Amino acid sequence: MDSLNPPAYDAEEDLLRHQKQYSQMDKLIIPIEMRQQPVSTGTTIVAVEYDGGVILGADTRTSAGSFVVNRFTDKLTPLTEHIYCLRSGSAADTQAISQIVQYQLEFLSAEMNEPPLVKIAANCVRRMIYQYRDDFVAGMIVAGWDKKLGGQVYSCPLGGLLVRQSVSLGGSGSTYIWGFLDNNFKPNMTKQECLDLVLKAITLAITRDGSSGGCVRLAVIDAKGVQRIDVLGNELPKVYDL
Repeated sequence: MDSLNPPAYDAEEDLLRHQKQYSQMDKLIIPIEMRQQPVSTGTTIVAVEYDGGVILGADTRTSAGSFVVNRFTDKLTPLTEHIYCLRSGSAADTQAISQIVQYQLEFLSAEMNEPPLVKIAANCVRRMIYQYRDDFVAGMIVAGWDKKLGGQVYSCPLGGLLVRQSVSLGGSGSTYIWGFLDNNFKPNMTKQECLDLVLKAITLAITRDGSSGGCVRLAVIDAKGVQRIDVLGNELPKVYDL
């Protein structure tokens, strides 16, 4: 080491090195192949439009490889008072995107002196996903209500596409329930019908997908605001009753 030119201290690098260290107990509990796996929300997310608002739903399992690191995660992230996003992919990437977009929308709301539109929020998310498409693993759904277009659901999958859909789903569990939603979703469904549909769809995905599990978190967004509903695992509908 050159005593006249000592290496500069990098706080972020030191913190990252510290976070990668495992205690002796961790090494006994966590298999080697799981220790360096990225934390993923590997998940099931669903959003549906109805006349007057939107219904959002997601499971609560967060995993790293085949190791469940959190069984009660909240994947419904508020962007504004009437706009939420559903996150799937890398937990760190989607959290970073949602936090940046929250800041952008707060700034925009203050500048325009009115709440931002759902489509603007969706475009902010799309821009982040597209700009960092080679670095981020993020597939998100943006849904909410505004006074101009009412309830809206926008899908923002990997790569930066943006498309409005009456019903949108994502995550690893979505492959198990496309047929169920295609067969049961109909235009002009009532609020309660959409709520039951989203709950049943996520319950089916949880029973089949190893990366989806835990409980089901639901949100109803309309002109009055947001109503959050948590359905515990022992309260989910039985598969043979669906």
